[in-house]
Amino acid sequence: MSDEIDVIFLGINDAGMRVYEWLCDRDGVFVHSLLTTREQLRTIEDVRPDFLVSCGYRRLVPESILEIPTEGCVNLHPAYLPYNRGANPNVWSIVDNTPAGVTLHYMDSSLDTGDIIARRTVPTDFEDTGKDLYRRLEDAQVDLFRDAWPDIEAGDPSTITQDSDAGTYHETTDFKELCRLDPDETVRVKEFLDRLRALTFPPYDNAEIEVDGETYYVDIDITKA
Repeated sequence: MSDEIDVIFLGINDAGMRVYEWLCDRDGVFVHSLLTTREQLRTIEDVRPDFLVSCGYRRLVPESILEIPTEGCVNLHPAYLPYNRGANPNVWSIVDNTPAGVTLHYMDSSLDTGDIIARRTVPTDFEDTGKDLYRRLEDAQVDLFRDAWPDIEAGDPSTITQDSDAGTYHETTDFKELCRLDPDETVRVKEFLDRLRALTFPPYDNAEIEVDGETYYVDIDITKA
């Protein structure tokens, strides 16, 4: 009987691929599968792994699946929970002026609400665009996972229970609404600049405004003097 820890990995984005490759190279760990679609979740029922590890998987995993891994299911989220649960945390850290960071937590039946295993803040600057912060959060996720995984392997990580009434949450629809700029809106300059830089993520066109029947896309570049 193998002494290796059996893992199934859910993903994937750039940070997820780096974590996946790190796990694949780690002694004592056998990563059975990399799953990216809802239909592939039946693999977890067949394999019945020790751990389910998620990074970049954009769907809510059913509770019936979460109950299968014998040692638990963990997820990397690019936010300092309980702030910025849900979608686009890099954007909302800038727009809402909430702490930017990364969190490794146990998965439960809700989105980003499980017990926190480890978390750390990530520094920000007024020059940051949404893309700048996203890249910094990616690096921080990988570092956090590498530091926290040995305690998970050992079976005794310390955890923090999240307060369901604390923090913030945003859906994809909130992001889409944020992208639509109203030419007649009255704004505070600093808040509007925060909104524009949060939505700046080339090559994607996010912030948009309609003027005289034409749609224009808006990016911003802020440089420190």
